[in-house]
Amino acid sequence: MHRDGQAAGLGLETSSGPVTRGPFAPRSRVQVLGGSNWSLVLQGQWMLEFYAPWCAACQQIELTWESFAKESEHLGITVGKVDVTQEPGLSGRFFVTTLPTIYHANDGVFRRYRGSRTLEDLQGYVLERKWKAVEPVAGWRSPSSIMMHGMAGLFHLSGWIRQIHSYLTVTLGIHVWISYAIFFLATLLIGLFLGLILVLISDCLCPSKSRYRAETPEAITKDNVENAALEEPEEAAELSADDAEETADVKDLSDGEDAANSSADDSEEDLALGKESGEEEMEDLSEQPLADSETESSVRQRKSQVADNGL
Repeated sequence: MHRDGQAAGLGLETSSGPVTRGPFAPRSRVQVLGGSNWSLVLQGQWMLEFYAPWCAACQQIELTWESFAKESEHLGITVGKVDVTQEPGLSGRFFVTTLPTIYHANDGVFRRYRGSRTLEDLQGYVLERKWKAVEPVAGWRSPSSIMMHGMAGLFHLSGWIRQIHSYLTVTLGIHVWISYAIFFLATLLIGLFLGLILVLISDCLCPSKSRYRAETPEAITKDNVENAALEEPEEAAELSADDAEETADVKDLSDGEDAANSSADDSEEDLALGKESGEEEMEDLSEQPLADSETESSVRQRKSQVADNGL
């Protein structure tokens, strides 16, 4: 207890919570949250404010928020606050873009408070359960989601870069543009290094074909044999189809030759028949004058016989 009293006089954080400066200052009932204890808001009912010391609007509602925290036991809630200048990762997890930002949390379900910042409206929001009429934050934007874990890391990285920039320009006295050039070169080198790592990973996961063949010739030979066995029936079918076409063409050619030969034989027979008929006609014509000459001679003989008989 004595040590807590000394810490309260110095304005330090004690075992019972943070205290304000001054020996007679009352202990604040607003619970300060950070990256180490923010998961407390996932249990019970909370009203959480995000603020910055330089924010004028935040300074205006500071007393109202303290009074609201005093009524927290009566309201059955816990009132907390987060300094975004000290906890950039936590502000990124809740995706805080304006100040002050107030969230209502009930067993891990978050809703953005957009009402008036007076004490009466804050108390009525909790007592009358007006938060039930407000649409909760989507699951992918919930502070406990994987996406918002990544967002918290980005905000934390930005805060770390800001601290380095302040150290270079304020502590070391380096010109602002030189600091920007350092960050540009560092970003370029980090990008090249990450790109090299990605290339190596992709090469290990998906090796090139030549390397794969060199490492696994037996498997590739087996694959080739299987492919050849699958291709043989297809080639046999194609060859049989080609043979059938060739035989059909040969048959057509032979039929054409037979038809030509038969037509030639017919023409030769016709010529032979014509020649024979011509010869017969010639013979008939040659025989016909001989018959005529024989009749004339017989007539003459008869006439001579008659004349002799008359004498």
